Amino acid sequence: MKNIKDVVVLVQARLGSQRIPRKMLKPVGGTNLFEICLGKLNRLKSIKQSQIYVSVWEEELKETAIRNQINIFHRSETSANSEGTPMTEMYEWWDKLPFKYCVLINGCAPFLEPETIDDFIEAYTKSDSDGMFGVIEKKNYFWNSNGVFLTPLKEDVMNTKLAKPVYEAAHCLYAGRLNKIGRGIWMGEFSKPNDIELYPLAEKECFDIDYPWQFDLYKSIHKNKEE
Repeated sequence: MKNIKDVVVLVQARLGSQRIPRKMLKPVGGTNLFEICLGKLNRLKSIKQSQIYVSVWEEELKETAIRNQINIFHRSETSANSEGTPMTEMYEWWDKLPFKYCVLINGCAPFLEPETIDDFIEAYTKSDSDGMFGVIEKKNYFWNSNGVFLTPLKEDVMNTKLAKPVYEAAHCLYAGRLNKIGRGIWMGEFSKPNDIELYPLAEKECFDIDYPWQFDLYKSIHKNKEE
């Protein structure tokens, strides 16, 4: 069990996306991905407002956060341009925020519901695991790059209902101990079975906008909803 007061909820954002320039503020109807995400943060019921932060460097993102009354961790330019290594550079807040645990939310998942985030936070605080990772359960057939069939089957028949489930990274919700980041560990050790607790999510909420076609598809869906 963890004390909820020891948990920070954080969204890390930047405008330097190479695939979709200025993705977080790119217009979608009368709003943008960053505004959509901040609106969800303001609707969370499991955590106090003082425990919710965005980690941003660009002034436009800071102004948007202030407008939405969200706390700001002032990210450095080095972190904003980091490609993920070293981890302490990417997640430079690890030893600068007064919390023990972090729930990190992907700001590019517009279908992720506040209630799902609340459920994830609650599950994490009740868990004995240091790390938790949102995943999508899949029942399908898989081969490796050498053509070796990987899916355990109960019967030799093409029926996915009989396939044992595997779990795909959802890239939406993550949780871990802040002090472990200083040792280069985020969530846990991937090579150790069950070191990271898996938390299944509904696939429909895990649409992660990473490529232009995904942004265009979401923009079309958003427009249809407005009409």
